[in-house]
Amino acid sequence: MIGYLQGTILEVRSTSCLLLTSGGVGYTVQAAAPVLERLPEPGQELSLYVHTVVREDALELYGFPSRAEQETFSQLIAVSKLGPKTALAILSVFDPRELENVVQMENVQSLTRVPGIGPKSAKRIIWELKDKLQPLSSELQGPSTEIPAGQSVFADALAGLVQLGYSDTEVRPILSEIMNNEPELMTGEAIRAVLKRMAGTGNN
Repeated sequence: MIGYLQGTILEVRSTSCLLLTSGGVGYTVQAAAPVLERLPEPGQELSLYVHTVVREDALELYGFPSRAEQETFSQLIAVSKLGPKTALAILSVFDPRELENVVQMENVQSLTRVPGIGPKSAKRIIWELKDKLQPLSSELQGPSTEIPAGQSVFADALAGLVQLGYSDTEVRPILSEIMNNEPELMTGEAIRAVLKRMAGTGNN
């Protein structure tokens, strides 16, 4: 199984990137929107932790900037009826530490912020994850050094919302207002705040 890739970025696509290794092999690696948003420009070097999913008709690679995200993804897809696409959607809203807190607090409402996950599914996922989700070690919690720092929470949250199906012009002003009022918010918290605001607007 492929567990780690290092090479040169050839393309960054809407849901994946194309990575050329030193051996001359190009790999299509799928990733969450916040990860793709922060990737270096094509032609730059990149290293990713990888989870390989083998199907009867395909071999899919999912890339992560840190071992923590890779391990969390592996634990997510071990949940029954939870596939790789939903796992990426969850990691677009929550980072590993935030997800761990959601599970430990049995915060069903927070998990339903992820598109496609209703209250019933959220309860099942949380209960299964309580047996599978292991506390992150200090090593896994450490920040990744492969993707350049300096990108704001705003940019990461905006990318996550776009990945969830919202347009840039639709969510940017709402996100700007929320971040101006609460600049200390983490990415997942900012995304949830925007989703809550939009849900309230839709009910008016």
